[in-house]
Amino acid sequence: MKYEDLSIWKKSRALTIEVYKETQSIRDYGYKDQITRSALSVPSNIAEGFEKNYPKEKIRFLYIAKGSIGEFKTQADIGIEIGYISRDMGMRWMEEAELLAKMIGSLITKMN
Repeated sequence: MKYEDLSIWKKSRALTIEVYKETQSIRDYGYKDQITRSALSVPSNIAEGFEKNYPKEKIRFLYIAKGSIGEFKTQADIGIEIGYISRDMGMRWMEEAELLAKMIGSLITKMN
């Protein structure tokens, strides 16, 4: 299966694009770098894992992606509280992150 066909890759890619677009005006480059990097890490690690030939390698990269989505969710939460991200957008991102974490977890379980 190609990673481009996976709904988790498509959803995480779309979220990453949105995060990049919505955080362009944030002047706190440390925060902006962290939230964009954690978002970007999810589809990137899914893609990298699915390019590997060994199932254990695929699963390892899925775990990395799952960790990154947790990191992203935390950064979105903090972004809401410090006023960098609107509450509505941040809550939507956090819900999407939660869904992605569940989807990745399910795929890991299926592959084990």
